[in-house]
Amino acid sequence: MAYFLGIDAGGSHCRSRLTDADGAILGIGESGPANTRIGIEKLHLVLRDVAGQAIGAAGLDEAQVATIRAGMGIAGISRPGMREQLAALPFPFASTEFVTDAAIANLGAHGGAEGATLIIGTGSVAEVRIGTNSFTIGGYGFPISDEGSGAALGLSAMRHALRALDGRSEVTPLSHAVTAGFGHDTARAVAWMDAATPKDYAAFAPLVMDYAENNDAIARSIVEDAAQHIERFIETIFARGAVRCALAGGLALRIRPWLRARTVARLTDAVSDPLDGALLLAGLPTTALPTRKPDAH
Repeated sequence: MAYFLGIDAGGSHCRSRLTDADGAILGIGESGPANTRIGIEKLHLVLRDVAGQAIGAAGLDEAQVATIRAGMGIAGISRPGMREQLAALPFPFASTEFVTDAAIANLGAHGGAEGATLIIGTGSVAEVRIGTNSFTIGGYGFPISDEGSGAALGLSAMRHALRALDGRSEVTPLSHAVTAGFGHDTARAVAWMDAATPKDYAAFAPLVMDYAENNDAIARSIVEDAAQHIERFIETIFARGAVRCALAGGLALRIRPWLRARTVARLTDAVSDPLDGALLLAGLPTTALPTRKPDAH
């Protein structure tokens, strides 16, 4: 029996999926943030945890675990020295491959074929594969990059909310909802921002989308600006030679209606999700992919 383990380690959550050679799911796991920003030791613990959850659910013994071929997509792996540190970590598997989370999203979206994927989640980044050449666009880290992402939506909402508290802009239902969590107290909001992570800002994204869909003027302007950044991403992806482009990430479905019809017409539906991309990286046959439809993560 052959076993394959895929792990998708991102800025907001980490998930695992264990399958046999036919793609049948034997076990899954889930945990919190698992990008390289949390530190290599903590990252290792999270990766071992989600792998252990999937392996435990499958009931594999130590000898079976030693035959597992693993593929892991990890946010932030492109930072200097990260690949070497990850490669040095102990895992009890027959083989372990590491790439970025964007790379496994792209592998899954196109079933291992060439193409591009724009990931819109806590952050934003495009992964492009043309023939055997792969490269990324954007994804330099929040707040410098990550345009159109959940974190960017949340940051814009906080900026508006603080200006509204000052009286520099109009109070809207969105700004009132954002500041309510801080007792409408500027000092409390600023104290929160001192330690806020991209995931913390991204937690406001569903609220921004809700109010935008209900015609809050500021929320609409924030989402419309995000949509423009995403459209520019897509234009650049095709300008640089991609033959197809899919959207992925937790914000992808909600932002899609805000894109122009001509932009949406250029997009391709993903055939599978990032976890299946990780399984492909591990060595799972591509014929095992069509048994599942991609999820929204």
